[in-house]
Amino acid sequence: MAHRQIVLDTETTGIDPKQGHRIIEIGCVELVNRRLTGNNFHVYINPQREIEEEAIDVHGITNEFLRDKPLYHQIAHEFLEYIRGAELVIHNAAFDIGHMDNEFALLNQGFPNTADVCSVLDTLKMARDLHPGQKNNLDALCRRYDIDNSKRTLHGALLDSEILADVYLSMTGGQVKLNLNQNKDEGSTQQAGGIRRLSADRAPLVVLRATEQEHAAHEERLDLVAKGGQCLWRAE
Repeated sequence: MAHRQIVLDTETTGIDPKQGHRIIEIGCVELVNRRLTGNNFHVYINPQREIEEEAIDVHGITNEFLRDKPLYHQIAHEFLEYIRGAELVIHNAAFDIGHMDNEFALLNQGFPNTADVCSVLDTLKMARDLHPGQKNNLDALCRRYDIDNSKRTLHGALLDSEILADVYLSMTGGQVKLNLNQNKDEGSTQQAGGIRRLSADRAPLVVLRATEQEHAAHEERLDLVAKGGQCLWRAE
């Protein structure tokens, strides 16, 4: 059965939804059986309130930019159906889930809590278990797992989800796709299907044969193995 995961991130007007802060961007990247599918979800949302200056410094999204964007109730059904039944992969999941549940509740249309339709995996908790006592924010994990985040000059929900997907895959299984075009030797060629074939004009392989002393030592070892019975490694 296919394992569907949604790597998710949000940007908001501020930290605490209890103080009236709202979601202004949602970015999601879909993984099926640990492979990126390209079936992503990305939307900006008009929060109908001002964004805190501290938040703008983090994500760079301005009030002016969001004025013509849809309201949350206009994207809620599509978003819920997109994530339904998936495992959400989120860094510091409590923050994003708290804002998502708040947005659904504000609609007063009987929307469920996120945990009622999805399971949630918190990569921050996972990173802290794997690397106790170390920095485990997304930038630190990119450095630790050698993931390029040079485009991340500001936070952005879709970009951060794409980066987190790479981090998550590295944290949970290392390399998940072979890039066989990298580090090719001059004496090899890359064939369709990822098969690496040696060039016909390559230097001949060096064959090292055992010396007489090594043969003798090998036979002595087989004599010890064969005591009390037949030795499987010796031709009869």
